[in-house]
Amino acid sequence: MIVVYTSPGCASCRKVKAWLKERNLNYIEKNIFKTILNPIEIKHLLSRCENGTEDLISKRSKIMQELNVDMEEMSVNELVDFIQKNPSVLKRPIILNERVFQVGYDQEEIDAFVPAELRALALSSCNNHCPNYEGCGKCRKELH
Repeated sequence: MIVVYTSPGCASCRKVKAWLKERNLNYIEKNIFKTILNPIEIKHLLSRCENGTEDLISKRSKIMQELNVDMEEMSVNELVDFIQKNPSVLKRPIILNERVFQVGYDQEEIDAFVPAELRALALSSCNNHCPNYEGCGKCRKELH
């Protein structure tokens, strides 16, 4: 199942939700300001980051600058508590499933959320007889 962490007024969040709906992909939306993230959930998000906390936390957020927070000095539990009390520090949207973790809307990387069997079917069914071949199939062929 795809989970999308969002916030109101987030343009990238709207793009992700529209992209998922266009492809009929089921997802669970969690508004970070309406849903209190539990510590296990926050630790799971942190564990999926490849580059540490900077993948997930915006150092430019207002609260980070006002409080002059040094995340390097925090224990994991302190960081989790800080995020729980200040969800606005999270970058958005956060999209994940069992295999894929993505922060922000990236038009090229988001295709990873389409199940592999559907991606393979789409690639195999698009050939020069397809009315959309010039726009998409030819481009894909040139990339490979």
